[in-house]
Amino acid sequence: MFAAALLSVMFAVPAAASSPPTLNRVDAAAGWLARQMVDGERFEVVFGDDVFPDQGLTIDAVFSFAAAKSADSFATRATAWLARPEILSGYIGDGVESYAGATAKLALEAQVRGLNPGSFGGVDLLARLRGLQAPSGRFSDRSVFGDFSNAFSQSFAVLTLHRAGGAPAAAVSFLAASQCPDGGFPLLFGQATCVSDVDSTAMVVQALIAAGRPAVAAAGAQWLVSVQADDGSFADGGVANANSTGLAAQALRVAGRPGAWLQARQFLLSLQVGCAGAPADRGAIAFTADGFDPATAPRATAQAIPGLAGAGFATLSAAGSHPADPVLACQP
Repeated sequence: MFAAALLSVMFAVPAAASSPPTLNRVDAAAGWLARQMVDGERFEVVFGDDVFPDQGLTIDAVFSFAAAKSADSFATRATAWLARPEILSGYIGDGVESYAGATAKLALEAQVRGLNPGSFGGVDLLARLRGLQAPSGRFSDRSVFGDFSNAFSQSFAVLTLHRAGGAPAAAVSFLAASQCPDGGFPLLFGQATCVSDVDSTAMVVQALIAAGRPAVAAAGAQWLVSVQADDGSFADGGVANANSTGLAAQALRVAGRPGAWLQARQFLLSLQVGCAGAPADRGAIAFTADGFDPATAPRATAQAIPGLAGAGFATLSAAGSHPADPVLACQP
């Protein structure tokens, strides 16, 4: 994880003549996000004087485009970029170094795009992922830097292996057993005190529903409802934000909690830059109610869109997506 000083490199480009106007606010969010991509294919970050590829945010954008059924040409280019050997190994490891969460997330991206994760960029992502499962069922990193796997790693692994024919029972049981007494799920496993986390619970709920553990998932969804604010938002570290609310909204929709989902969705829409904003910013989702910030809006928008669309990871698909990057229709 990069330090807090890590900033998004923004190369926002104006809408092209081929960018159709839309009144659909999810479409508009996807179109804005697409136009923030470097060379229309990727996101980058800077740390000090260095520029690094941001594969994780790029994958989040691909998920968002599939949820919105929009900006498919950008998703196609992003997937080709992710398959480049140096980009691929820099994200999932070279095989000696192997990162469970990144491998599982990239395998899911391939599935969403209708590709074979067993042969992505010359790598069998599913075999690599299965090789990182311990007898306990936990998926762990194999790295000289330590093991940074967590609830996201396990959830993405369960989701992608479910889509590939079935998640291992031990992996599902390990994830279910991490539940805190209040019904939510922690980010980190094996802590002395189990502390439920909104983002982690949202991911685990989706994974357990997909893997056939509805009762455990329902308790997680109920915990999410119990911590939802009156305005529909969810907080991380006490700050209501689009990232946590987007993930929670996605899980609530999948878990069959439409009232809570609609409340969360309304909060997300309240953060969207509308026609009163600068033309280049219209459609973006701000991280918080403090307003649009170009450093945080790409990730906030990417994580908000699946929640806005109510599209869960277990069934997310790019099939039927249109290629263009829509712009919010406003009066001239």
